[in-house]
Amino acid sequence: MGLLDRIRNFFIPAHMIRPDQVCGVIPPTKEIYATAFRIAWPSTLEAVLVGLVGVIDTIMVSTLGAGAIAAVGLTNQPKMIVLAIIMSLNVSVTAIVARRKGGMDRKGANQCLRFSILLGAVISLIFGGLGFAFARPMMRFAGAGEDIIDMAVIYFQIIMLGTIFNGLSMTINAAQRGAGNTKISMVTNLAANGINMVFNYLLIGGNFGFPRLGIAGAAIATVIGSAVSLVIAIASLLYHDGFLSMRIRCSWMMDKFSLKSMWSISSSAFVEQVFMRVGFFTYAKIIAGLGTDAFATHQIVMNAMSMSFTFGDGLSVACASLVGQNLGARRPDLSIIYGKVGNRLAMCISSGLCVAFFTCAEPIMRLFTDDPAIIRAGIPLLYFTAIITFAQTSQVVFSGCLRGAGDTKYVAMVSFVSILFLRPVLSYVLCYPLNFGLIGAWVGLILDQYSRLLATLPRFSSGKWTKIQV
Repeated sequence: MGLLDRIRNFFIPAHMIRPDQVCGVIPPTKEIYATAFRIAWPSTLEAVLVGLVGVIDTIMVSTLGAGAIAAVGLTNQPKMIVLAIIMSLNVSVTAIVARRKGGMDRKGANQCLRFSILLGAVISLIFGGLGFAFARPMMRFAGAGEDIIDMAVIYFQIIMLGTIFNGLSMTINAAQRGAGNTKISMVTNLAANGINMVFNYLLIGGNFGFPRLGIAGAAIATVIGSAVSLVIAIASLLYHDGFLSMRIRCSWMMDKFSLKSMWSISSSAFVEQVFMRVGFFTYAKIIAGLGTDAFATHQIVMNAMSMSFTFGDGLSVACASLVGQNLGARRPDLSIIYGKVGNRLAMCISSGLCVAFFTCAEPIMRLFTDDPAIIRAGIPLLYFTAIITFAQTSQVVFSGCLRGAGDTKYVAMVSFVSILFLRPVLSYVLCYPLNFGLIGAWVGLILDQYSRLLATLPRFSSGKWTKIQV
């Protein structure tokens, strides 16, 4: 068999599954990719454009200087720690709604949605309030120096006030993704981020008669965008003919079996989120210790690398939905195929990103800053990003498939080993004792990403996750 034949077979769904795994007729290649594309393009476009808005957000904040970039960057992981419980809840929401959609259990899906909205509202209010109240000690612990701590605190406190909008919107969108309605999530997020960009322009620099609020303006713009997102998400539930609809008469409480499934999935997902956020938080704190300019450089390159993550994340969302729906329809063979199709697409995208990061490193850095020292320090990191992108997109897709099947315990274990220990420990040793500085931290990041790929690929290939009951 020639090389071209091997490459072609690599992308043919019928060759992605062993004969003993087949449960029924495998649809034609064109139909498989059409279905995957129909679910994936809204979530992928959403993730990419939201990521791009985050990049533009950083560019707009960069007009306030390296200190502002560092201040906003330091709030990212504390913010995600506050949202960790909501995000873990949403993993179970997507998995359960997808299974109910595959089994055509509309009432069960809507009960899950309603209970999750109630629970999400309580969680958002409690943890948003705690984040607001303890903003200064959190920012100080994150590594904010006296030169940027006031900016970081102001930004973080305002963001925490909008947690209720963000949290509920995320929960509704998670349910819609599980039902395969990825376009709704795309619309809500694009609208929110469009509003965010407009108010960034108006409030950061004080344009068109609006007050010049600087970094506080950037935070207010984010909250306004989150509020708009919630309004659109709620509006998507007002149609009677939608699979998920507030007009359907059903209980706001879940049945015992679904509650047990939600607890099992959410608790493991929460543990994973804790491991991830503590690991990311520690990693950011290690880099913050290198100084404001070093952290600003790191934040700029992380924004560039986020484009790689967003492609993988968008495909991951689609794969989680397709995996869950096909498991609910008792077609685990199609779940495996759709997971592998998502990975194939991720590899193609990563190839293009790799070329872009290698060939356009300096122009990318100049989008964010004109500081020659930061540009010089950032170019090698973008070369590292080109190497990382293949592992990052693939492991994100495989992890999404496992979460969609409810195999959150294994994903949590991977995060525990790789993110909580491997990345911070290696980064610290390379940064300080071995004195490699920022380069050392990114070597630790490369090893973390490839370790997660080496852990999730065999698990996905084993097919054990197809046996999990949700």
